Amino acid sequence: MPKRIAPLTASQIQNAKATDKPYKLRDGGGLFLLVNPDGAKLWRWDYRRPAIGRQNTIGFGAFPAVKLAEARERVRKARELLAAGIDPGEQRKAEKAATVERVANTFEAVAEEWWLRRMKDIVAGTAKRERRMLEKRLLPYIGQLPVGEVTAPQLLAALRKPEAEGKIETAHRARSLAGQVFRYAIATGRAERNPAADLAGALETPKGEHFASVTEPSQIGPLLRSLYGYDGSPMVAAALKLAPLVFVRPGELRHARWADIDLEAAEWRYVASKTGQAHIVPLSMQAVAILQELQPLTDRGGAGYVFPSHRGGGRPMSDAAMVAAMRRMGIAGDTMTAHGFRAMARTVLDEVLGYRPDYIEHQLAHAVRDPNGRAYNRTAHLVERRKMMQSWSDYLDNLREGGNVVAINARRSA
Repeated sequence: MPKRIAPLTASQIQNAKATDKPYKLRDGGGLFLLVNPDGAKLWRWDYRRPAIGRQNTIGFGAFPAVKLAEARERVRKARELLAAGIDPGEQRKAEKAATVERVANTFEAVAEEWWLRRMKDIVAGTAKRERRMLEKRLLPYIGQLPVGEVTAPQLLAALRKPEAEGKIETAHRARSLAGQVFRYAIATGRAERNPAADLAGALETPKGEHFASVTEPSQIGPLLRSLYGYDGSPMVAAALKLAPLVFVRPGELRHARWADIDLEAAEWRYVASKTGQAHIVPLSMQAVAILQELQPLTDRGGAGYVFPSHRGGGRPMSDAAMVAAMRRMGIAGDTMTAHGFRAMARTVLDEVLGYRPDYIEHQLAHAVRDPNGRAYNRTAHLVERRKMMQSWSDYLDNLREGGNVVAINARRSA
């Protein structure tokens, strides 16, 4: 019979001294304390792997962090796994792998990955604002949760923080930003749904005499009706009507030239101000109609600006003209700016109409790149973008005329 090993005592473990070579103090049942030359005292357990029959050794921590009673309890649990035909060593590897995967797939980790990719295609100021929004409004509350397990109530609880502070627009922007992270997680196989989309209508809308929010469909219709009611300069009136339809940068709209617009082909071609890349804006039937009405007033044989300054001198309309018109109509500065039409289109085309983000980014004249890091050319997805722009104009007409504003919630492929 094998010699019976006397169980270890707390005093034996405490008094064990290091030598110039490692040695073992056995407790029985395969459990032993390994005493190393550096004084470290490590719990180890020998067992035979199921099915294979080969001996294996796994660690159970170090003394004194792990006391004798706890080491024995860990052996007991490991023996239960063996009795069920499970290799404790393989089980531990699987648990470690799951932990690593969990850490890599937290909302914070995915948001960081998404942001690092996005910052290459946007201006520094935008990247900084989005980073600050993530760090202040989202990561402290859902950052450590697995991105695929974040629920709509958990996200809403985070968004309630700025809402409670009276920062309603901030809450809406944080929701939009979270939605972009969740969509990236879905695209990379780490989530199956976007809880931000489930919160449509859940947040408070700003109170006041002006329009509450130009990214909420229920508020876009009143805004458009106000813009269409402007009775001042015909150039400014046309610009106010066209801006939501084409959602280009305000400076690009003001500097539009008739020579760059082909009404027969329903296209406007110019060089984007931010990227320096050639860009194409497909013109919807509504956009063409606005330009056709304006053409007799400002077109000088294909030369000059579409929206010239009323002061003449061969200059474009001033950058304050549209803003001043909106202010006279009672649209507050913290509600809408000339640049705000881009945010309106980006948010609603994605979150309500369900168009692919890359189509939207192309149409916003952002520096979108293919999977190999190469910039797409100006004709990329042009057919799909043309359909999107017509659908967008039709949708805005529907809202302006008081039509249905219920979210479609269907991801489009074109």
